[in-house]
Amino acid sequence: MSALTTLFALLLYFAAAVMIAGLAYKIFQYARTPAPLKIPTTPAPLSAAGAGLRVAREVLLFESLFKSNKWIWLFGAIFHAALALALIRHLRYFTEPVWTWVVVLQPFGKYAGYALVIGLIGLWARRLFQARVRYISHASDHLILLLLVAIAASGLAIRYVVRTDIVALKAFVLGLLYFDWQPLPGDPLLLIHLALVAALMIVFPFSKLLHAPGVFFSPTRNQADNPRERRHLSPRAALLGNHKDA
Repeated sequence: MSALTTLFALLLYFAAAVMIAGLAYKIFQYARTPAPLKIPTTPAPLSAAGAGLRVAREVLLFESLFKSNKWIWLFGAIFHAALALALIRHLRYFTEPVWTWVVVLQPFGKYAGYALVIGLIGLWARRLFQARVRYISHASDHLILLLLVAIAASGLAIRYVVRTDIVALKAFVLGLLYFDWQPLPGDPLLLIHLALVAALMIVFPFSKLLHAPGVFFSPTRNQADNPRERRHLSPRAALLGNHKDA
């Protein structure tokens, strides 16, 4: 086994462990954070089912962003849709045989890289040229966008500029899954692409990208507007109340 294969195998294992453990810890924190007040953004649904549907619309359609700013919504929708297609397209490297629905979406996924770059450039331009957004933007925000653009650009370059050995790459990925390491192609663009992906996985649990799981725990979205029908009492407040009664 070459040193290059060993290095990238260990790097990707480490990155996956950091991302999974980091996400699990943050989700645990989100779940334990008390919501002492009933604060759904109005107009809000009156039932738990309606609140669930509202969260689904927020996740799938970016409903509140659409209502607030159509241009940002457009670039955000392009980016997220393209990202979903790109991830689905990459599932062919993790499955054997490749699932039928993944095969069906392959032609559409080919163009996801272009849409991904377009969406990212639009979102980045917002941070650069919109004064109020530029004021609250930090270096980390720009670095995350740069990292995402670099991943998309290097992926496009692998497909359209310097092709890599796809069969060997799939064997390497499946080898990682089944702990049966196979040689990694030594193409420089592929190595850059994989290193960038590993970097994204490592920083994911510590960045603003945590809005992905965080939206499910937002009380302004997941609460029903029923304070008259049902008293809202956080678990922590209930414990304090029981302690006082004792």
